[in-house]
Amino acid sequence: MASKCPKCEKTVYFAEKVTSLGKDWHKFCLKCERCNKTLNPGGHAEHDGKPYCHKPCYAALYGPKGAVHFTSFSGEPNICPRCNKTVYFAEKVTSLGKDWHRPCLRCERCSKTLAPGSHAEHDGQPYCHKPCYAVLFGPKGVNTGGVGSYIYDDPNAETQP
Repeated sequence: MASKCPKCEKTVYFAEKVTSLGKDWHKFCLKCERCNKTLNPGGHAEHDGKPYCHKPCYAALYGPKGAVHFTSFSGEPNICPRCNKTVYFAEKVTSLGKDWHRPCLRCERCSKTLAPGSHAEHDGQPYCHKPCYAVLFGPKGVNTGGVGSYIYDDPNAETQP
């Protein structure tokens, strides 16, 4: 059964639907309530069931004002694990159970910027899958670390009789 788009109230058929805020929308009806920018499902803020782009609209309308200190539901300020500065709602990405500034969520080894949920983790630190995590923590042996990577015995090691 097709549902109704909350924006235009017309029928949304399977081939044209995107789902966000628990509702089915036409792709081009999922727009910011303030600036009318087309939004990606799950990549936007919400207030009273209506979608908003994170910046600048949601931040301007509902974000902290002035020097207000933003806290999480636990009452503690959200602190970025990379730079140790406050992370406000409109600028945060969540990964590894922590809130990060977007540019701070990067590979521990090569500093490549990472997307939440699409990277590896070791000891609570983010790593890109290839090559960093694979090289540092992946299986060792023939062709596992890149083209022509082999592990040889140390020629200086003493051999046991």
